[in-house]
Amino acid sequence: MAPSPTGSPHVGLVRTALFNYAFAKHAELTGRGGTFVLRIEDTDKERSTEESYTAILELFRWLGLTWDEGVEVGGSYGPYRQSERGDLYRDVLGKLRESSYTYDCYCRNDEVEARRKESGSKVMGYDGFCRELSPEQRDAFVAEGREPLVRFRMPDGSITWDDLVRGEVTFETQFVPDFALCRANGDPLYTLTAPVDDATMRITHVLRGEDLLSSTPRQIALFEAMRAIGVAEATPLYGHLPYVMGEGNKKLSKRDPQAHALAYRDQGFLPEGLLNYVALLGWAIAADRDVFTLEEMVEAFDIADVNANPARFDLKKAEAINTAHLRMLPVEEITHRALPFLKAAGVVGDPVRDADAQLLELAMPLVAERVNKLAEVADMLGFLFVDEADFTRDEADVAKLLDETGRGVVKAAHDAVAALDTWSTQAIQDALQATLVDEMGLKPRVAYGPVRVAVTGRRVSPPLFESMELLGRERSLARLASAL
Repeated sequence: MAPSPTGSPHVGLVRTALFNYAFAKHAELTGRGGTFVLRIEDTDKERSTEESYTAILELFRWLGLTWDEGVEVGGSYGPYRQSERGDLYRDVLGKLRESSYTYDCYCRNDEVEARRKESGSKVMGYDGFCRELSPEQRDAFVAEGREPLVRFRMPDGSITWDDLVRGEVTFETQFVPDFALCRANGDPLYTLTAPVDDATMRITHVLRGEDLLSSTPRQIALFEAMRAIGVAEATPLYGHLPYVMGEGNKKLSKRDPQAHALAYRDQGFLPEGLLNYVALLGWAIAADRDVFTLEEMVEAFDIADVNANPARFDLKKAEAINTAHLRMLPVEEITHRALPFLKAAGVVGDPVRDADAQLLELAMPLVAERVNKLAEVADMLGFLFVDEADFTRDEADVAKLLDETGRGVVKAAHDAVAALDTWSTQAIQDALQATLVDEMGLKPRVAYGPVRVAVTGRRVSPPLFESMELLGRERSLARLASAL
């Protein structure tokens, strides 16, 4: 996996990383050996940032996609950041330049475009003008002070490979123009660095997005050249994963809110839930099964089963898959994972006070089956922990349920529970049912909605009677009274 640290990590990156991880781990599991490598393609000095680099590592660690070799882990083929591999690229570029596989190009972009328009050619890219320069032409360019860049000489004919996802793919090289390996100042380009890294790190399989499909014939041709000059031992096998589509059947872009992978962590998705859903974007463990663990995916994964057709990102399904994983966790584990969200929202302190820990232990079973994301726990339980002076109610819920009729219900509820000798879930339920449902003839939804808003501040909350028991007599009665 070789992401570029240029912005917020994308869910498409998660899908690519996951398939690489599952492929390597399945190979390891089946005795064929498998190493998941993470390197960073940061040769784009203007766009690459340390913030993005850190975010990528945070994302992978949160997801549990532990890499065997690469940045901050090490390995036999480091360094694993392209910005630290400049000497290697210059060495390989020098060897290529001494061969017949490359040539020096002195053309400016505007000259190339002018020639293309004049000829009426539909082929975009370089036209090969400098392929066979005479010594006089070369001397004239040098006399002008032009610095050459190095172009790779694409071979004639066609390039075919057996794509691990798409089967046999062929490109006619007449439609693949000669490409630059470096800038005029000598800085290497992706077209050189990625294949050189794959060659020198002995990468055997490259699984990447469909958007890079058109660059593959160039890389295969370059690999043949590097094998000839002794840089590469073999050409990797390539597999191109389907596009991830967003709304309107458009490719999911970095501008789409759904694309930002770390946002799912911040919303309280479980890493297991996000990985499970992302795995479904082009692959399935079985026709009748959507929910599975990472370990189960690794055991079953075969790259030949990946569908080459575009996959649409469906946020509702992602949330449903996440909920399914949340329901599989014991309450104690949900509490543990929800704590950072409770602390961030100020619901509990850091460290958590003993009294709050005890209250949380009693309250969490009430919401464990109701929340769909960890961040919702703070909203659901905040009313239990807030100081009375800071307690507020949702304005929309108040407007809807605490009108004159609703306040009448709350007054009746207050009087009913104020007379209780025992403050327990069952006693509270019996008292409210007897008064609001049996005597006043209200339907339960009409009876308990206003009381819920009065006590918890929201229409959606943990079970009402249990909530009032945990809140206690004094605070419950005070909130019922304040709602009037």
